[in-house]
Amino acid sequence: MSFVAVALKCVDLRPDVDPLAGTVRHDSRAAGFSLADAAALEWALRLGEAWQLPVTAITAGPPGAESVLRDAAAFGAGRLVRVPADAGAPSEAIARALGRRLDGAAVVCCGDYSADRGSGSVPAFLAHQLEAAQALGLTGLAPEAPGGLVAQRRLDGGRRERLRVTAPAVISVEPGAGRLRRAPLSGLVASRQALIETAATDGAARNGPAEHRRVHVLRTAPYRPRPRTLPPPSGRSPRDRLLALTRALSERTPPRVLKATPDEAADELIRYLKDHGYLG
Repeated sequence: MSFVAVALKCVDLRPDVDPLAGTVRHDSRAAGFSLADAAALEWALRLGEAWQLPVTAITAGPPGAESVLRDAAAFGAGRLVRVPADAGAPSEAIARALGRRLDGAAVVCCGDYSADRGSGSVPAFLAHQLEAAQALGLTGLAPEAPGGLVAQRRLDGGRRERLRVTAPAVISVEPGAGRLRRAPLSGLVASRQALIETAATDGAARNGPAEHRRVHVLRTAPYRPRPRTLPPPSGRSPRDRLLALTRALSERTPPRVLKATPDEAADELIRYLKDHGYLG
């Protein structure tokens, strides 16, 4: 392990659409990285601090994409690399170009999807190029010993899955996985003069042996609804508070058996959930 990397993509965060022609107009002044990339940058900085490793920020694109690298330098990224690439290059080509400059990275952090096309396929292609483990769509991370971390990701049906990931690995995080820290004034000033390496696009990635590069599932839990937040019971004595909590003396709607068609039963369930505050 030599460094932690974060892959950023420069996109137009506020594109303008012509109401008549339907064409999209871009403004370079609104360029930046998405919230998912911001979370990836934050976790790259946290992993670098936890493992005492330098952080490299890398992007693929035209010279205008260097703005996201300077932003990353303001937050603490030490090395900045831009790989020349066309703005509309396919994900596999972008991953191939980035992979040639990420040999030796312990973990490569990515956003789970970009703010333009939003395919979310670059991290998977990048893991293939580096022959590294991949854990995509993460909602939380916890670093362990250098080279190891425990991650959580979202599954279908509201379930969650905990994974143990061993370096080298490529991870992608959702926007809510981490909130990017505030850049210090000294970092903002220094980022204007930060050195940005322009990498060549030739050459091939060098990969070591791939054994032990696995992701282990620690636990998969069934869906569990979030508990409702209720106000504390009112009353001066414990008995009064217990009665208020259990509603033992209050009038309640008795349970009833409803014989109806599936459509009528669904309407009745929705009406019940709305009456009791479960649905807005």
